[in-house]
Amino acid sequence: MVENLLAPEPTLLPDEPEVRDALAAVTGDDAARLSAVAKVVQQHPESSLAWAELANLAAVAGDDLNAYAYSRIGYHRGLDALRKNGWGGVRQVPWRHEPNRGVLLAFYALARSAAKISEQGEPARLVKLLEDSDSAAIAAIEAALKEQGYPLLTAADAA
Repeated sequence: MVENLLAPEPTLLPDEPEVRDALAAVTGDDAARLSAVAKVVQQHPESSLAWAELANLAAVAGDDLNAYAYSRIGYHRGLDALRKNGWGGVRQVPWRHEPNRGVLLAFYALARSAAKISEQGEPARLVKLLEDSDSAAIAAIEAALKEQGYPLLTAADAA
């Protein structure tokens, strides 16, 4: 693959070790995990990663409306973080940079939940945003979510 030397530098978000550590410590059944992650969100409301995890747990519970609301907040927090770090809508947001994963997970969760509530056009727009951010992101996200037993966006949902 030939590197485009004229392309803007990718956006690399700062790390959130306290959020990652708090989420990694969450255990229990789905209800206990949902409650524990909600506390992480209360402690770190700016974190797309925390909001995306809350959206994923709501999706597991079949709570499509709250999954949508949580992922919508994570999406907006993610856009805020990206813009604060120089992203203007055209720079890559690589999945390989772990601190970027929360934003990409929130984008994915919003696409999935928007499809679940039958929002027209939004899932496809978000899939395009993910592909533009990092062409490998969707496959990496789906592998991670599948491993955790979280629901995935179907091809029909993304259309």
